[in-house]
Order: sequence, then structure tokens, then C-alpha cells
Amino acid sequence: MLSPAKVKHRKQFKGRMRGAAQRGSSLSFGEFGLKALECGKLTAQQIEAGRIAINRKIKRGGQMWIRVFPSKPFTKKPAETRMGKGKGAPEGWVAIIKPGRIIYEVNGIDPDLAMAALKLAKHKFSFATKIIAKEDTL
Repeated sequence: MLSPAKVKHRKQFKGRMRGAAQRGSSLSFGEFGLKALECGKLTAQQIEAGRIAINRKIKRGGQMWIRVFPSKPFTKKPAETRMGKGKGAPEGWVAIIKPGRIIYEVNGIDPDLAMAALKLAKHKFSFATKIIAKEDTL
């Protein structure tokens, strides 16, 4: 699983997911990509599940880039615990996704295979995404 090597603070505030993505909103490496249409949180497990789905579909043909990284910790209190007594222990890592953010990019494979691979990864997320391509590709 993806997780940061070192963080300044063990626990962070939840924050608000508002506005569009300022960076990472255009294709930089590949010809096809998976773009977020809504705000959401992407866990390290979901990122890994999407990566595995894409790699199994393209079968080592072409390249793939992951454009997001889970750098925000989320906490969880134990089950059947009374209210109060502070914040729970860190449970995992998430990446905050804003509309317009590119999540995966692929290159070096035919368009039909790229669409099929990204469609498999698309089903791993809890928010809406769309498959995009560079203008000269289609």
C-alpha cells in the first residue's frame, strides 16, 4: 500500500473538499487518462486496486502512471467506544480528490484496450470519473 515515509503530524483535520483541482488536471505523460468529476477521498487500497485492474488488463504492454498519492491520515475510534476520550488512532491514508484531477494515465497501448483498462479502474472508486484522451489521439 502507498503511504508517506514521514509526516510532520500524526493526525490531521478532516478539512473541506471544495473547488476544482488547481494542478494535475491535464494529461502530462500518457495519451489516455482517468479524470475525476466529483470531490472524494481515495484510499490507498482503492488506488492499489485500480492499479492492479489496469495492469492485469494491459498485460505489461505500455506504461501506466499513478498521478495521486495518499498523504492525508484518517482516524477511526474502536467499535463500541463511548463518546469523548479524544480522537481515534490513525487507521489509513487517503488522497483528497477534487473535480478535474487526473488519477491514472496510460500510454503505448491501442485506444480500445486503454478504454477497457481505465473502465475497470473506474469501478473501484466511490465518485464519478471519466476517461479522457489527448486531442490528437482520437
